[in-house]
Amino acid sequence: MSDLDIRNADSCRYDLVSLGEVMLRFDPGEGRIRNARSFRVWEGGGEYNVARGLRRCFGLRTAIVTAFADNAVGRLLEDLILQGGVDTSFVQWLPHDGVGGEVRNGLNFTERGFGLRGALGVSDRGNSAASQLAPGQLDWDHVLGTLGARWLHTGGIFAALSATTPEVIEEAFLAAERHGTIISYDLNYRPSLWQANGGVERAREVNRRLARHVHVMIGNEEDFTACLGLDVPGIGPELSELDAASFREMIGEAAATYDNLKVIATTMRTVRSATVNDWGAIAWSREEGFVEATFRPGLEILDRIGGGDSFAAGLIFGLLELSELQLATEYGAAHGALAMTTPGDTSTAVVAEVESLMRGAGARVQR
Repeated sequence: MSDLDIRNADSCRYDLVSLGEVMLRFDPGEGRIRNARSFRVWEGGGEYNVARGLRRCFGLRTAIVTAFADNAVGRLLEDLILQGGVDTSFVQWLPHDGVGGEVRNGLNFTERGFGLRGALGVSDRGNSAASQLAPGQLDWDHVLGTLGARWLHTGGIFAALSATTPEVIEEAFLAAERHGTIISYDLNYRPSLWQANGGVERAREVNRRLARHVHVMIGNEEDFTACLGLDVPGIGPELSELDAASFREMIGEAAATYDNLKVIATTMRTVRSATVNDWGAIAWSREEGFVEATFRPGLEILDRIGGGDSFAAGLIFGLLELSELQLATEYGAAHGALAMTTPGDTSTAVVAEVESLMRGAGARVQR
């Protein structure tokens, strides 16, 4: 058991509500951004990807809280989200000034990488509608209480967007606490977002404050070091299966520092190349202690973007529906692995495929 007091599904309209920015991703396929002549477009965002994965793969009821500039690009994003089955009732629509000088929709150009050439992300999100969200714009007591949500998910990407977005997160967290909604937070440290917003010092100030409200904390080794200032010997930029002891020490320090945390989880990834990674996960709860997911060395990757978000979606599914940390971690690791075999930020897997991989199924053709 994970020691989470989860609200009954029958009393809530939503299983999960996510808070964060959704951007339009431009994907040049096997090519490069700098000389592309065509792009495929997807929707994506660290917090949103979790809601979409839970809806499309695991069949749960999810919604997104975000904001768009009210123009054709914003409506395209809405259409993509609706195709993913995520409720858009709480999207805030801001008037567009015609040129995007005051408010615009975020764009994200992303190369998948191949072999020795790593993935590359170039975001264009200044003055985005989501970054301008501020406290008081949404009735969180109505969303989480009157309508009801079992789980609230957000993370460090949204927290980094502006001076007001951490305040929005804290407002949502306080409402979640009033209504017994479980809170999860993915640290998701992005140096490029924090560099114009106070750097790593500001990232630590914001994330340490928000961490005091969180029940389920998710992140990798860089996230815990940069966002929470945890200094654990042996933690470096890349860790492998052999470094599980360092991961356990890192998680243990986080648990000792924040006694409100019920579950802490992290992916374990060693980048052999852009297209071959070792992949695993480890999680902890106060009731069950440490568990590790099946380790998958030499995992072949088509598009690594969103693998961590899909891990989070599988983990949350397991905690919500099964209340067993080992199974939840296996769902997360398998879902994340499958998500990286297809293009785009979000998973195209179905739960039967996730469970088949968990049982050890191979890649033979299915007829």
